[in-house]
Amino acid sequence: MKARIVYASMTGNDEDMADILEEDLQDYGFDVETSDVGFTDASDYLDSDLCIFITYTYGEGVMTDEIADFYEELKKLDLTGKYFAVMGSGDKTYGEHFCENVFDYEKAFKACHATEITKPVTIENAPDDDEIDLIDQAAKEMADKLND
Repeated sequence: MKARIVYASMTGNDEDMADILEEDLQDYGFDVETSDVGFTDASDYLDSDLCIFITYTYGEGVMTDEIADFYEELKKLDLTGKYFAVMGSGDKTYGEHFCENVFDYEKAFKACHATEITKPVTIENAPDDDEIDLIDQAAKEMADKLND
């Protein structure tokens, strides 16, 4: 089973999430490729069974250019038959905009006809032990559903 993790990280928090998830999925037998959004085309998802996007939400939910460009590319794809998961970080001081870009990407994947494999994982700032457990649980859920 091939998984593609694409991440956008301004402070390193989301790159850390991607590294944790990559290691988890490899432990479950996935062939995982991980890359920064700035060096990835959305069409790279076409070669994977499991498509994962990890992003931050900056301020009041406005996407930075690199995230917005990838988002626009993604919306043009047909990901029928693919599974997806989204994760990301944000700051709860922004209230209703907390991790807004994570949910924007969830909607985009659904519009591309991909099947959501686990609910979004959202964390505040850097992943602590409890939030690492959430990432681990999501990876286990992905593996349980796809390795049947």
